[in-house]
Amino acid sequence: MSFFVVDVESDGPIPHKYSMVSFGAVLVDDKLDKTFYGKTRPISQEWLPEALAISGHSRTEHEAFDDPAAVMQSFAEWLESVNSNGRPIFASDNVAYDWQWINYYCHQYLGRNPFGFSGRRICDIICDLEKDLRFNWKKFRKTAHDHNPVNDAIGNAEALSPFHPLSLM
Repeated sequence: MSFFVVDVESDGPIPHKYSMVSFGAVLVDDKLDKTFYGKTRPISQEWLPEALAISGHSRTEHEAFDDPAAVMQSFAEWLESVNSNGRPIFASDNVAYDWQWINYYCHQYLGRNPFGFSGRRICDIICDLEKDLRFNWKKFRKTAHDHNPVNDAIGNAEALSPFHPLSLM
């Protein structure tokens, strides 16, 4: 199994009504150097300025981003090219948030989700292994959390790496 940490930035709280702005993914391995960065133009006319501001992009910039269908196709091809261990496993800091965007966009533009029907929350994995529901796993991030989705995915993967199931074998 190959773990991929994914992070999403959007211009609102839910897919379809709002749009994904960008997302980043990293293969969890000893190097964390296999990454993907996608920027998708809006699929909706609705957006929340305060949500979009988190991404650091303006609405004008967002509207100039790439076609979501092309980005999702490139993402699926990238996943296939770097995943050598069966179905990829989706992991994120906030799986309830990030998952909904990737799942929606994959089904909308690919007709399927390469990750299947489930994802893993990094905090749950680490806190379970530590037997401590309040364990401060974020202290293991080396890369600053700056809302660049690739940086955020790498930082979260850095935190997961010492606890990654394959490193525990």
